Amino acid sequence: MGVGDPESLTYEAGRALAGVDVLFTVDKGAAKADLNALRGEICARYARPGLRLVELAEPERDRAPDDYAAEVRRWHAARAEVWARALLAELADGDRGAFLVWGDPALYDSSLRILDDVRSRGLVDVDVTVIPGISSVQALAARHRIALNSIGGAVHLTTGRRLTAEVAGQDSVVVLLDGAAAWRDIPDTNQWDIYWGAYLGGPDEIAIAGPLAEVGDEIAAMKQAARARKGWIMDVYLLRRRP
Repeated sequence: MGVGDPESLTYEAGRALAGVDVLFTVDKGAAKADLNALRGEICARYARPGLRLVELAEPERDRAPDDYAAEVRRWHAARAEVWARALLAELADGDRGAFLVWGDPALYDSSLRILDDVRSRGLVDVDVTVIPGISSVQALAARHRIALNSIGGAVHLTTGRRLTAEVAGQDSVVVLLDGAAAWRDIPDTNQWDIYWGAYLGGPDEIAIAGPLAEVGDEIAAMKQAARARKGWIMDVYLLRRRP
C-alpha cells in the first residue's frame, strides 16, 4: 500500500486487491487507528464487496534489548507462528490472502522474512507474490523535487540506529527508522543539507528542507510535537553533503 495514499496505489496492486478473498491485518493498537482508516479507504476503493478482514495479534517486543538482533529474531519467529495459524484457519485451498504492507516490502520491512520463516519451518505451504508500491523514499524525493544522488554519486541507505557509525565518507544518506533525531549526533552538521518528511502521502504530511545546522532543531521539535499529537510518527529523510 506504499505510504498509504489511496491515490498512490499502483494499478497492479488495485487489480490484485480486487481478487483477494481474505485481507490479513496486524493490530497496531488504538494510537494508530488512523492507519486502519487509510487501509479501510483503500479497501473501499479497490477490494471487491465481501472481502473478509482478519486481524492478527502483534506479539510483544522489547524496544530496548541488550541484543537487538536476537530480540528481532525472537519477535519475527513469534509473528510467524501467529501468521501461520491465521493462514491455516482462514484460507481454504485456492483462496487468496493478502497483507497490505506500508512502504515497500523490499526496504526495511519484515513481512517477507516472516513469510519465508512460515514456509521454511513447514508451518504452511503458501505461494507468495510481491507487488511493489511507492516507498516513502520515493515519496520523499518527489515532495522535495530532488534526485537522491549527487551527480555521479552513490546513495547510502541506513537506519537512525546506525547513522553516526556510517555517515563518514558518504555524500547522500537516506535514513529510515529513526526513533529519535540521529542527525543531531553526527559530526560537522554544517556540512549537510537535510530533506525530511513525515506522514508522506497523508493529510498530516510535513516536509522541511534546508541546511542541517539551521533546521535540524526545528525538525526535531516538529517531530516530537507530531508524535505527541498523533501517538506515532513515520518519517524519512535524506542527508546531502553540501558542496
